[in-house]
Order: sequence, then C-alpha cells, then structure tokens
Amino acid sequence: MCAHFESIRDPERFKAFFKLELPEKALFDVWPSYESTFIRLKTANTQERDISNNFESLTGSFGLIPHWSKDTKIARHTYNARIETVADKPSFKDAWRLKRLCIIPAEAIYEPDWKSGKAISTKIFRADLKPLGIAGIWTGWRAPSGEILRSFSMLTINADEHALMQRFHKPGEEKRMVAILDENDYFNWLQSTDDSCLKYIKPFEANLLTTRF
Repeated sequence: MCAHFESIRDPERFKAFFKLELPEKALFDVWPSYESTFIRLKTANTQERDISNNFESLTGSFGLIPHWSKDTKIARHTYNARIETVADKPSFKDAWRLKRLCIIPAEAIYEPDWKSGKAISTKIFRADLKPLGIAGIWTGWRAPSGEILRSFSMLTINADEHALMQRFHKPGEEKRMVAILDENDYFNWLQSTDDSCLKYIKPFEANLLTTRF
C-alpha cells in the first residue's frame, strides 16, 4: 500500500508528459489528507485523443472522502483502494460505480523495505525517469460551509509475485502495489464508463522500475 508519494513540482515537466497545466497550491511531498494533483475526465463523447482537450488537472485530498462522511478525517484511512473490493467497500463503491476514474501523476512512491529487519523507507520510480501515472478514483464532498472538496484514492493490486514489489511491507503480510498505468492507456482509462476499464489495471513490469534508499 502507498501512504507517501512525491508529486510533480516542475510545471514544464508536468505539461510535457500530461499535456496539462500544473494546478496551483498542490503539495509535492504527499501524505494522507494532503492536497495534491489528480487528472480526471472533463468532457465526454469525443473521439479526439488529445488529453489536453478532454481532461483537466485539479487538486484534491489524498484519501477519498465519501459524500456521507461527516468530516475529512476519513482521508487518513482511504488513500488506497484495493481493486478486488473497490466496488463493494462503502468508502469507495459510489466513486467506482460512477466510474470517477483518475490518474495521479507522481515522480515516485515510497514503501518500507524490511529485509534488514527494520522498515527502511525506499523511493520507487521509473527506470527511464518518466513520471508515474497511477490509476485512481476521485469524488467530491460538500463541507458544512458549502464548499466542495475533491479527493482521490490510489488503486492497488496484489504484488506477491512481483519481482520488485514483493520486497516491501512486513514479512508475512500480503504484498500490494499501486496500479501504475501504461501511458498508452491513459486516454482509454479516463474515458472508461464500465468495468472493462479493469483490463488497464495490471502489474507494472519490475524491470521498468528502480529504487533508491
């Protein structure tokens, strides 16, 4: 599971890879309940495959805040959604049913490596140094003041057999990893309106990732 990631801070780099403007006020060293960047569908029913025309980049809370929540504290526990249960969990099922799909741009994620017997925070990023595009879901929550606060969660998959990601998390625990999208699937993922989108959720090849302590 991923509770810590590094967002993209260079506006030109963000625009080069995602064809969108980097939102203002996004944080870059991100933990649950922090505000950072996500990309979602802006317009529908179009055949034009230009992400800059069909999608928008926004800021939201890292940790999904469902419409029924009484406050934002739930975001500390809803930053990851298991793909196996996202359709059923009360916190996530409405966003998934409505196919409020998003991409979370990131330079890197951080996971604890336990091979020394202690948790050592490890930076995980693409070997080709391109940004990660992590599959997620988003929603909006109306605060008591009437303001709409957007939020998002990263989707995760089993990583017990993944050559790299099986190294992380405590011994004996199930290994998990965020669902990193192939950049060729960005458009189709965001345009998806049914569960056929699951075909884009697959383990990112281990040799395309690298690590640094």
